[in-house]
This record gives sequence, structure tokens and C-alpha cells, in this order.
Amino acid sequence: MAEKQSNHVTGNLHDRRQEDERIFREGTSLDTLAVSSKPKLKGKEGQLGTPIIPSISVSAVHRFNEVDDFSKSLLDGYFYPRYGNHSCESAAHAINTLEGGAGALMFPSGMSACTTSLLAILKAGDHIIAPDPVYAGSYNFIKDFLPNYGVEITFVEACNMEAYRKAIKTNTKVIYGETPTNPKLAVMDLAELAQITKEAPAGALSIVDSTFGTPYLQQPLKLGIDIVFHSCTKYLGGHSDLLGGCASCKDSDVLQKITRLYRQLGTCMSPFDAFLVLRGLRTLPVRMRKHCSNAMKIAQFLEQHPKITNVYYPGLPSHPQHEVAKKQMKDYGGMVVFEVAGGLNAAKTFVESVDLINLAVSLGGTESLIEHPASMTHGSWTGITDEERRSTGISDGLIRFSIGLEDADDLIADLTHALNKMQLTED
Repeated sequence: MAEKQSNHVTGNLHDRRQEDERIFREGTSLDTLAVSSKPKLKGKEGQLGTPIIPSISVSAVHRFNEVDDFSKSLLDGYFYPRYGNHSCESAAHAINTLEGGAGALMFPSGMSACTTSLLAILKAGDHIIAPDPVYAGSYNFIKDFLPNYGVEITFVEACNMEAYRKAIKTNTKVIYGETPTNPKLAVMDLAELAQITKEAPAGALSIVDSTFGTPYLQQPLKLGIDIVFHSCTKYLGGHSDLLGGCASCKDSDVLQKITRLYRQLGTCMSPFDAFLVLRGLRTLPVRMRKHCSNAMKIAQFLEQHPKITNVYYPGLPSHPQHEVAKKQMKDYGGMVVFEVAGGLNAAKTFVESVDLINLAVSLGGTESLIEHPASMTHGSWTGITDEERRSTGISDGLIRFSIGLEDADDLIADLTHALNKMQLTED
């Protein structure tokens, strides 16, 4: 009996947080952490040579020498990719190192990270507060699907912290935010959101979509947020060649709760996509500095142009939450949103007249992308009515611009060309 007990696995199957191969000095910069963080991979002890770039773990089967090795692999090895592989754990470790949380999970999409996290936390009778506007996929899931599970929903004006506070009920379990918001780049006070969540009587959790911010520009967990997620398809991957998402948690118990559902649903990222995310993370600081510097120059150009009626960029003093952005962000991001004079037809003419810039949805890649939210990302095909869209400030003339790594002057020349093609007649 004693011998059998010695083979019994102790610990928590869902707690596979990993140590780093290196010991970083206190105060090590995010630039260095992004390039250098590597986990001690499970099941690799005793290996004399360690690859600098973790290999892509494509095997769905792992062989054991002894029956008892299987139970040991639950905590300190691999046995089936839905429960872990070193490609996904390498990417998760790198992201969590930047976020500063208890651990992270890799998902096949940003929406998968969002939906799995919400479903793991909420149950029938619970209440969620969410912003409007918000990413269209998140909006539709919260509005159309959570009620099927008996979840009560309240939408409030995005980044209006007093509206969040007033919306709290005795059954509020999730306070959901997005910053900067999609598409108008409103900036939420993360520390205040964390404080509001603490005031909720039912032991609520705060969840923030930080896709536009990236863990290089802001770290919501360090400001008290409970869960932060990203679409890795965007800035973390950075090359427009993968689909993925991630979620990091401040608390290990919350992480384990999400992990249980994650494994049952099978919402795990493919090893190859995890490899691409890790590759992208290594250059995240360098890329974000260029995205941000380009964006500031272009925002300043647009703000002075007579055919532009409004420019939304957190780095401009004219932005409503500029002071909040200064307080919690290292820089102001690579997205610039603006409104053109002339309405719908003028906006369509403008985005169809660019040459260097690509007319496309998505964002965060090396190449610049421009789109018309009223017709594309927030159009009627998403389930958002024109009335709902306009009520949240997404006008017919609004343009969303994901600024890439090209030379800023070349991008301004292309914008000037398109603006010259645009007619100013109102629709």
C-alpha cells in the first residue's frame, strides 16, 4: 500500500504554471522579457542541449515506459495536446511574463478566449455589465447568447465609470471592459474599474479585452484587473498570418476554473499557431514603438486636415481620456480612428482610393489596414442595427486605420491622395 501511495500524483492537474529558465533581475524591462522569457519545459529534465527556439510540438500521442508514468505526466509532462504541449505553454509563458499574472492560456481565437472565460465564470442568475460600443463579436455573444444561459445583461456607455458603478446589482458577477475600445479608441480607467469591481457585493470579477493596448503598452492585471485577454491574431502575432487568442489571470484559482472548461471544450490553440505567436512576441516591443510613432504623426496630420471632422487617438491632447491614457499606458497604440466630412459615400470613396494602404479588416500587422466600420466590422451583417451603431457614435463617416510599419510620410502621402479623391457632398 505504501508503495502505491508513493506513486500517487499530488498537486492540481489544472495548475501547470512554469518557472522561467532564467532568473531575471528585479526591474528587467519588458523589452528584455519579451525577447528572453522561456519556460522550463515539462518532461525535458536532463537534456544537455536546449533549443533557443522551442520546436513545434505536433504529436497528438505521447509514449510512456511505465503505466505510472502517465499519472506523473499529468503534472510534469505531456500526454494529450488538449491538456498541454510545449508549443502552447511556451507562448503562454511569454505572454504571462509580460502581463505579470498567475498564468495564461492559449486559445484558437480571441473570441474563444472571451467566450470560454465568460462561460467558466457565469451561471444562471448572474449579472454582467458590459460596454457599448465594444468589439462586435463580443457584443453579439453577450447580447444574443448569454441570455440563453440565464445570464442578465446591462450595457453601459463604454468607459463611463460612473455608469458602471450605478449598474452594479446584488447578482453582478462580471464587470467587462475593453480599452482602448473598438472602434472609437475610448480609454477605460483600469484602476478605477478594478476598484468598482471590488465594491460589487457578489464577489465579481473584472475582465478586460486589451487587444488594442497589448501587454507592452499596458498591463491590466498589475492595475487590479482579474482577467485580461487578447486576440493574438492582431499585435501579439503581428504578421497577419495566424488566428489565436490568449487569457491571463491574476489569481490561480480563477485560472484553474477557466482551464477546466477550456480542456473540456477543447478550445486550445494549435501548436503551429502558438509557435507563430511566440515568434511575434519576440519583436513586440520594437514593432509597437514603430506603430506608435507612426500613429502619432498621422493623427497630428489628420487633425489639421480640412476634410477630417474628428480624430480619435489617445495620444492627442484633444482625446477625451488623454489623461487616463497618460496614466496607464506606456504609449498610445497603433490605431487611429477619424471621421471624414461628407458622410457615407465620401467615406467609401476615401477607403477605396488608397493605394499603399490595404482596404481590409483586422489590425496589428506589419502592413497598414483601413476599413469603414459602418459597412464592414460593425455593419448590419454582424447583427448590429444601424440605429444601434449610430447610437454608440459609430457614424457613417467613421474610418478605422490600423497603422503599420511603413514610413509615416509614405502613408500620409497615400492618405492625402485618397482625401483628394473624396467628394464633400452630404448623403
